[in-house]
Amino acid sequence: MINILNPKLSIFFLAFLPQFVAANEGRPLLRMLELSGAFMAMTFAVFLLYGLFAASVRDRIVTRPKAMTWLRRAFAGGFAALGARLAFAER
Repeated sequence: MINILNPKLSIFFLAFLPQFVAANEGRPLLRMLELSGAFMAMTFAVFLLYGLFAASVRDRIVTRPKAMTWLRRAFAGGFAALGARLAFAER
């Protein structure tokens, strides 16, 4: 759903895919739809793999209290460092 509402994706399809459609193509719209479908299927497969990997990593981290403690400390330290950088930034 995010990609449907993203204008960059539409611009990508309109700028990138036409170069793969022959000038004498009988049905250029059908060819563009085929290419778009192939691109979306590959994108879905990659996002599915990312999601499965993230879920397995999440399960390993969330079930370990020591890992969660260090993760919280790392985020707190990162936010403190960003806050200090912002506090000392000059305009």
